[in-house]
Amino acid sequence: MSIETTPPLQPNLAERAIDTAADVSRTISDGSAALQAAVDRLSEAIATARQPGKPLATISAITREAPLASLFVAFLFGVAVARRR
Repeated sequence: MSIETTPPLQPNLAERAIDTAADVSRTISDGSAALQAAVDRLSEAIATARQPGKPLATISAITREAPLASLFVAFLFGVAVARRR
């Protein structure tokens, strides 16, 4: 009794395109989920920093009281960072 085996068939162009599209879709979904998780963590960190007595709350209060001085300080900080590069 002999068993004939047929070689596996190669996927045609349409099947390869569908597989590739499915892989790309999975990759995009994974990337989107990771990005959403990062945005959630960043939003939580900002919300925590805006609580009274925290750094962002203090900066916001100073900026409301002296907007021109705050703008000048931000400009000087920008110049300092730009010169380091």
